[in-house]
Amino acid sequence: MPGLHPQIQEVLRAMAEAKLRPIEEMTPAEARAQMEATALARRAEPLPVARVEERLIPSPAGEIRLRLYWPAAAGQVPAIVYYHGGGHVIGSLDTHDFVARNLCGGTEALVASVNYRMGPEHKFPAAVDDSFAALQWVHANAESLGADRSRIGVHGDSAGANLAAVVALLARDAGGPRLWLQSLVYPVADYNLVGDSYDKYAKGYGILTRDAMVWFRDHYLRGPQDAEDWRASPIKAPSLAGAAPAIVVTRRMRCAAR
Repeated sequence: MPGLHPQIQEVLRAMAEAKLRPIEEMTPAEARAQMEATALARRAEPLPVARVEERLIPSPAGEIRLRLYWPAAAGQVPAIVYYHGGGHVIGSLDTHDFVARNLCGGTEALVASVNYRMGPEHKFPAAVDDSFAALQWVHANAESLGADRSRIGVHGDSAGANLAAVVALLARDAGGPRLWLQSLVYPVADYNLVGDSYDKYAKGYGILTRDAMVWFRDHYLRGPQDAEDWRASPIKAPSLAGAAPAIVVTRRMRCAAR
């Protein structure tokens, strides 16, 4: 496809060769299994980390799991609370283990990957509640984790970037934890799913078709009214002022800092 970045062309080629089933034609269980199988088939080796450990932490509806990755670095390190992608329906600590390891090794920061609850079993705002609870826990336990409480950021991709953006706004409104940075890789900003891109790229660009996005939205939200809630669609927040500085990576492979 002319005009696309060579890396994007390569990703689309690999996805076509994998013959992945369309998301919208599957049940959540089938879509999760496909994503797990795709992640297991990855051949590249992630960057090395010093150690990995899992913890159960409290959330509003019980305990959730964090997978913690420590870098091979001395002294207090920055901390990143990481939210995996998957449309708030699929994805897991395992499917995004590769990403978390590279994030840890590449930034020399402690990475806390969050196993937040997902739809359709746990509808919005369950994922939001878990995501903010994870940030609060990392902040409260930073010293014992060997992390610098003044250098905590949030990061996510796709649905995870949606959660990272929402958590940054929640932290602002709650008066803390004070975040150093929010890093958002192609965030889902508006679950109304309107705009030129939803028409122009509705089909032919991998599994994230417009129909697939509708599938994700309908499994995640309780109803159309939730798409108007800024905790589901952070672009609808009354104001972004005072939130942590942001790096936003879009489909055009450009970065914008706020």
